[in-house]
Amino acid sequence: MKLATFLPPGSTTATAGEVLGDRVVAFADGSRVIDRLATGDRTPAIGTSYALEEVTLLAPVPAPRCIFGIGLNYAEHAAETGGEVPEAPIVFMKLPSSVAPPGGPIVCPPVVRRLDYEGELVIVIGKDGEIAGYTVGNDVSARDLQRREKQWTRAKGFDTSCPYGPWITTADEVPDPENLRLRTWVNGELRQDASTSDLIFGPQTLVDFLRETCTLAPGDLIMTGTPEGVGAAMDPRRFLQSGDVIRIEIETLGVIEHAVA
Repeated sequence: MKLATFLPPGSTTATAGEVLGDRVVAFADGSRVIDRLATGDRTPAIGTSYALEEVTLLAPVPAPRCIFGIGLNYAEHAAETGGEVPEAPIVFMKLPSSVAPPGGPIVCPPVVRRLDYEGELVIVIGKDGEIAGYTVGNDVSARDLQRREKQWTRAKGFDTSCPYGPWITTADEVPDPENLRLRTWVNGELRQDASTSDLIFGPQTLVDFLRETCTLAPGDLIMTGTPEGVGAAMDPRRFLQSGDVIRIEIETLGVIEHAVA
């Protein structure tokens, strides 16, 4: 099941539903995506049906309780940034206010001069702290702040630094999350092209690691890290500018595309 939150045509009220092909069907009982994640309910939607091209997709869970980020979780990305392959997951946090819709926009803070993209597979937590599904995310990063500040809260948790979506694909439809092609384009230029098989720490390992100290709740997100190909590692470096458009696609999970405002 693909769980989405959206604005119906001409409406300003967020609605949740199930994506079926090129349409989205509202949940007739008015349940939210987080409700479905919490209960594990997979009853098919039977409400009003809309063409996807007619609705505005929002972040599936607009304000997650927690967003965990994982640093240097692809060996090639660690190498391109000059980092060592970690012996255990490197965990940081993004704020709930960092969430943006899959269509963006990303708003670059005035203090930031080196804005970068990170296409990522995102784990979505459900009932009993288990993996409920997966989605596509962009761990937008301020490289200048990241370099000079030992803690990454400002560099990776600023407002709109976490566009994700376009929906949540439930885990039963993703039999092998560690074998998915991930690609990122900037203004139509392919920058990242990798497989989640290259993850150092896979989804279940990350969940188990976090649960050693943290309670995981429905709607929590775990951004699993980005592969090689970020702008900061290019020669010369190529950071995002106003008007740039980032497109991230993970096979079977969908596409998000957003601009830098």
